Amino acid sequence: MISTEQHLAAAALLTRATRDRIPIAPITETWPTVGLDDAYAIQTVVVGERIAAGAHIAGWKVGLTSQAMQRQLGVDQPDFAPLLDDMAVADGADLRSGELIAPRVEGELAFRLAADLQGDVTFEEVCAAIDLVVPALEIIDSRIVDWRISLADTIADHASCGRYVVGANGASLADVNLETVELVLDQDDEEVGRGTGDAVLGNPLRAVAWLTSTIDAYGQHLAAGQIVLAGALHAAVPATAGHRIRARFSEPALGSVSVNFT
Repeated sequence: MISTEQHLAAAALLTRATRDRIPIAPITETWPTVGLDDAYAIQTVVVGERIAAGAHIAGWKVGLTSQAMQRQLGVDQPDFAPLLDDMAVADGADLRSGELIAPRVEGELAFRLAADLQGDVTFEEVCAAIDLVVPALEIIDSRIVDWRISLADTIADHASCGRYVVGANGASLADVNLETVELVLDQDDEEVGRGTGDAVLGNPLRAVAWLTSTIDAYGQHLAAGQIVLAGALHAAVPATAGHRIRARFSEPALGSVSVNFT
């Protein structure tokens, strides 16, 4: 554990890194005794400052839900963070790479909620609360130098979230087999990643249930109208200027979602 003053100091370092595009040393190196509750407390300070400046919570991300991402980043459990409206990028739009530090892209399934979810929920309750399944990209980024992160570092750093893209198409749960749906990630029409829905905790709906239960302990809940990104179906792919990245889904109702790095 670390002190409240240290939470504030760590949050200030992360905020400055975001502003200046200059990464910092791992939080766990600067404060070796930082725990997961400390990390979420730091994240809360960073997010709270952005909300005070005018941003709004548009949804939530669950990260590190696949073995591919856990192996890539050397962690062993999921994490979460709120998605802010000023992090959204329109489907097919341009994103300046210089706005971020070391961006990587993940193809994901996302869910739009039609009803609130709170506390421990059943699989059936999660299904009943979902309005649409939508294709999504998460552009992860690290304010920690060289992606040298532990679980506590990525949690403190807004769960390594940079931007997100939600596709224009959507489908009902009845029209998508979430466990077998396949995603192919292309960079300029060359395949760079592939995965199926069962990579996300066996079924992406389990990520929503995990999120609902976990954020309840922090006094939060999922609200109708919000978007939940359930986690990557494959290992993240580095993004560089001059390339388009697109996620294509095997279910025709989902189609594809893309972003252009400029």
